[in-house]
Amino acid sequence: MMDEMREIGRKAKAAAAELAYAGAERKYAALICAADAVWQRRQEILDANGLDMAYGTAKGLNAAMLDRLLLNEDRIRSIVDGLRAVAEQTDPVGRVLAEWDRPNGLHIQRVATPLGVVGVIYESRPNVTADAGALCLKAGNAVILRGGSESFHSSTVIHACMVQGLRQAGLPEAAIQLIPTRDRAMVTAMLQAVEFIDVIVPRGGKGLVGLVQREARVPVFAHLEGICHIYVDKAADLEKARAVVLNSKTRRTGICGSAECLLIDWKFYTEHGAVLIEDLLRAGVEVRTEGELLKVAGTTPATPDDFGREFLDMIIAAKLVDGVDAAIAHIKRYGSNHTESILTEDDTTAARFFERLDSAILMRNASTQFADGGEFGMGGEIGIATGKMHARGPVGAEQLTSFKYLVTGNGTIRS
Repeated sequence: MMDEMREIGRKAKAAAAELAYAGAERKYAALICAADAVWQRRQEILDANGLDMAYGTAKGLNAAMLDRLLLNEDRIRSIVDGLRAVAEQTDPVGRVLAEWDRPNGLHIQRVATPLGVVGVIYESRPNVTADAGALCLKAGNAVILRGGSESFHSSTVIHACMVQGLRQAGLPEAAIQLIPTRDRAMVTAMLQAVEFIDVIVPRGGKGLVGLVQREARVPVFAHLEGICHIYVDKAADLEKARAVVLNSKTRRTGICGSAECLLIDWKFYTEHGAVLIEDLLRAGVEVRTEGELLKVAGTTPATPDDFGREFLDMIIAAKLVDGVDAAIAHIKRYGSNHTESILTEDDTTAARFFERLDSAILMRNASTQFADGGEFGMGGEIGIATGKMHARGPVGAEQLTSFKYLVTGNGTIRS
């Protein structure tokens, strides 16, 4: 496996060197051609996805994971739209991030540059093949993709479309490589490929990300878990709260932006009763709770582990809290620094929530399902980074760049 990884890495390194100075118009052309190829080959992708769905079903994936795996014509259209959106973005490479003059006569610029070779390890969602490939290419990086075993066939066809775009644009085909095997030994090989890979981005469940963090010798942009909270403040608007809570949990339960814990202020509950809990129950959500909320017919007693769990299913933990500070304390204890939303009409309370929490994404009166690079206008994302080094929040093309300093003098010497 290491020999195969070295060959893939060598090709990626050579491609990255060429991409570093590839013009914006060639990267644009590659992405547009790839988008066209995805749409033209959509039936081939759907047929491949049928094989993956059968594999996932036989493997015992739950409904939420199968939903992440599923492709249909609408989702393929979204892949196409995402590729086109990334293509249309301003090229992040070469941006002047800052510039200044020194009294000694030097003119200094800090300029955005590619990271080099990015390794992306992901589970289930075959659309990541296109998202990650597009964003890395836009930022001038070569990328090595290792998709989940369950999405192998879908990812293979989508990858072929990306390579078709590179070929038509005259860019090195090794700029976007897909590990051509389900063998998990290749994951270990990627994590140790310090000679070739500049950063690893894991996108998947806690088990995958934990493995990467433990074993990687390459720097990691970590997306640990999406334990997303919604706090319904005493000053929340009832109708807004009903819409946002229901959407946050039920729109798609298998994504990292799905709400996993609902915190309700006691004063809101006293005024409005159990309407938010009842809405969730009617929608088929299992509500795991404690204390007063267990009096609501249909709720389930929560275990201590249910607070701080990423369900990725039609399950939510719920709790009554005494004010915004209690909500903040709960989130600090059980959260994963991914996304939290406060529902309130009180500006002071919202400001306190934003100031005292340090999650990558904080929202007000908006569904946690918006925690997505595409919804942030990035065209897509490789993942939501919950760490604090380099990239944080949705990792789009801009976040996949580093920088260098360009210093200009005029025969300038140091005394």
